[in-house]
Amino acid sequence: MRRPTTVEVMLLSAIGLWAFNLTFSRYILTHGFQPLAYSTVRYGLASLIFVVIVAIAERSFRMARADVLVVVVCGIVVWINQIGFVYSLKTTSASVIALIMGATPIFAALIGLAFGTERLPTRFWLGAALSLAGVALVALGTREQLSGDLRGILYGLGTAATWAVYSILVTPLMRRYSASRISALVLPISWIGILIVGWPQTSSQNWDLGWEVWVLLVLATVGPLVTTNILWFRSLDRIGPSRATLATNLQPFLAAIVAVVFLNEHMNVVQVLGGILIGAGILAARRRAPVSPGE
Repeated sequence: MRRPTTVEVMLLSAIGLWAFNLTFSRYILTHGFQPLAYSTVRYGLASLIFVVIVAIAERSFRMARADVLVVVVCGIVVWINQIGFVYSLKTTSASVIALIMGATPIFAALIGLAFGTERLPTRFWLGAALSLAGVALVALGTREQLSGDLRGILYGLGTAATWAVYSILVTPLMRRYSASRISALVLPISWIGILIVGWPQTSSQNWDLGWEVWVLLVLATVGPLVTTNILWFRSLDRIGPSRATLATNLQPFLAAIVAVVFLNEHMNVVQVLGGILIGAGILAARRRAPVSPGE
């Protein structure tokens, strides 16, 4: 058996942290934290961490003038993404949102094709189809949870779409700047937008939530938000958005396992079969020759 490549380890680590993030965030949002207040605190902390990292490690936040507009647009996209994320988890179960996020590779591929940044052969679409079939099986296995609020499902679709857009937009920047520097600029822009729209909730938030909620908030910030930013976008730079986002189809299965362990949710045989199909789809897609964005 061959050893996993560096980019595969980075992708799997990021996806594992995201799987935990869905469960952590769902718990936090159902135990007293208002959606925008949670997002305001979390993104404020993450922004501060990235600013400190860049100030110490790189000592420069400088970007070319031509890239400033792209950074601002990225910040707006992440702002919209985060609003969709917190409201989807507030109104719908974490497992349902994990399933919806399986649509991210489709959004990324369509956007990449529209802008000519990716060429996707038949093998990629075969892998995508297998993965989506696996997602469908996982959805079938959790059909009792799919009666959640329709608005939450729509928010989840918006979250998947905006994450794909962000992945496409940020890939060219990764050739010139570190993931930390990009995040140190993009996240504060997003945080300002979140703070403005979320101020009513933040100002009225009851902060006596118990130590468990605060520990999970720190974990949901340092791991899934800070660490995954670095791992994820380094992966994007190496293999392109469509192939990287395809791997996120593992997330529904991993999120289900996390839910079984931490939220006492049930995972049945249908879900396990879905996870196997998801993995098969990822293997089928990644065996093609790498295609760099823009080639």
